[in-house]
Amino acid sequence: MSESDPFDEIIAEETTRDPDLAAIEAGSRTLRTQGGPPQADAPARPEDPEVDKALREVEADLASRWGETKLEPSVSRIAALMDVLGEPQRSYPSIHITGTNGKTSTARMIEALLGAFELRTGRYTSPHVQSVTERISLDGAPISAERFVETYRDIKPYIEMVDGSQEYRLSFFEVLTGMAYAAFADAPVDVAVVEVGMGGSWDATNVIDGDVAVVTPIDLDHTDRLGSTPGEIAGEKSGIIKQGATVIMAQQPVDAAQVLLKKAVEADATVAREGLEFGVVSRQVAVGGQLLTLRGLGGEYTDVYLPLYGAHQAHNAAVALAAVEAFFGVGAQRAEPLDVDAVRKAFASVSSPGRLEIVRRSPTVVLDAAHNPAGARVTAEAVQEAFDFSRLIGVVGASGDKNVRGLLEAFEPVFAEIVVTQNSSHRAMDADELAGIAVEVFGEERVQVEPRLPDALEAAITLAEEEGEFAGGGVLVTGSVITVGEARLLLGKG
Repeated sequence: MSESDPFDEIIAEETTRDPDLAAIEAGSRTLRTQGGPPQADAPARPEDPEVDKALREVEADLASRWGETKLEPSVSRIAALMDVLGEPQRSYPSIHITGTNGKTSTARMIEALLGAFELRTGRYTSPHVQSVTERISLDGAPISAERFVETYRDIKPYIEMVDGSQEYRLSFFEVLTGMAYAAFADAPVDVAVVEVGMGGSWDATNVIDGDVAVVTPIDLDHTDRLGSTPGEIAGEKSGIIKQGATVIMAQQPVDAAQVLLKKAVEADATVAREGLEFGVVSRQVAVGGQLLTLRGLGGEYTDVYLPLYGAHQAHNAAVALAAVEAFFGVGAQRAEPLDVDAVRKAFASVSSPGRLEIVRRSPTVVLDAAHNPAGARVTAEAVQEAFDFSRLIGVVGASGDKNVRGLLEAFEPVFAEIVVTQNSSHRAMDADELAGIAVEVFGEERVQVEPRLPDALEAAITLAEEEGEFAGGGVLVTGSVITVGEARLLLGKG
C-alpha cells in the first residue's frame, strides 16, 4: 500500500464537516445465515448533483454549530425545539439506551428484533462515518439524502426561532436529535430506538419518555463530564429511567447497580437484571460468529445464531432480547415468549460495523472501535477466542482525552508488536506522545511509530506477513472510532 493523495482527499472531505465524528457506521460483511435482509451499508454521496449540493449545504449549516465535544448540560434548548414542533417525540413509543459500551450494537439488535415482528422502526445512533444521514434510520436503513434535506428544511424556521430565544444556539447534536424525532413522527414509525449521545439526564435525547430504558455495562469513560466512579456515572445515566418504565439492566459494577436500582424504585419502574431475570445460558463459537441459547423474560430461546464475535456481543444480545420482550409485555402482561423463529431470523441479520469487523484477508485485518479500557478488555478477550492468530500486530490511534495507558495495558497481552499512529481529528493524541506511553507498556523493541495511518497500516501488514503466507499473522486496528473509520476508507470498505 502506498501513500495516496486521493485518500487524503477522502479523509479531508469526510472530516471537515465535523472532525470528531468521522467514525465507523459502514456496513459489515460478516456471515449471515437464516436471516432476513442485511442491515444497510453506509450511503455514498448522492448521485444527483442537485441533491448532493443541497446535502452539503445542510452539512455546512450543521458544522457551524457546537460540535459534540462542547456541551452545556441542559435539555432546555431541545425541549424548546420540541415544544415549537408540537412534541413529535410523543407520537410513538420508544426504547431508550444508555451505558458506556455496547449501545450501538444493542440498538441494532433491538431494531432487527422489532422489524422481525413487522413493526416500523426509527433508530437514532451516533457517530457516523460517510454521511450524517446514517444517524437517522427508518426500517433498518439510513434515510435518503433527499429526506434528510427535506426534514432539515422543514424544521429550520423552528430551529432559528429557538436559537433566537436561548442563551446558546442549538448544538449539532441537538439539531440532529430534533430532526430524528421529527422524521420518526413524519414516517410514522411504530417505535423509536434511541441511543443517548453522552450520559443520560441532560443528554439531548432525554426529552422522550422511554417505555423501556436499557442500561448497557457502565464503566469509566468521559470522567471529566460524567463522574470518576461507575456509581457517579450511573447517577447521570439513570436519568433516562422514567416513571413506570421497565428497566433492562446489563451486568453492572456493584456501585452502579445500587444507583440504578435506587432510581428505579423512585420512578416506580420495573427492573429486569441480566444474570437474574434474563441472560446468556450458553454460547459456542461458530463460523462467522456464535451460537447462543438465551434466557429471556418469557423462557429460553435456543439455536440463536449471532454473526458477531465475543462474549460481550452475546450479552448485548441477551439485553436486546429482554428489551424487546419488555416492550411487548412478555413477563408482565403475557407469559408466553416471543416467536423463536422470528427471534432467530432477526439475530442472524444483525451487523455491527467496526466491532471486530474483518476487512481484509491474507493477512487478516480486523477493525474494532474500542476506545476505553473496558472496551479494550472485552475486545482482547474476543480476539483470542474468535481468531487463531499466531502473531497479532496492533495499530492504535487514540484520542488525547481518553485513558490511553489503560487501553494499551488491556491490549498488551495479545499484541506481539504495536504500531502507533494518529487519525486526522484535532482530538487525536500525537503519535510520538502515544509512543512514549506505549514504550512504557510494551517495551521499546515492540513499538513502531508511523504518524500517518496509511503508513501504519502498511507497516503492520508487513509485520504480520513476516511469518509467511500460511502462518496466521493478523492485524487489529483500534483505539478510536475515528481511527477505525479512516482505516475502513483506506481498506476500501467505505
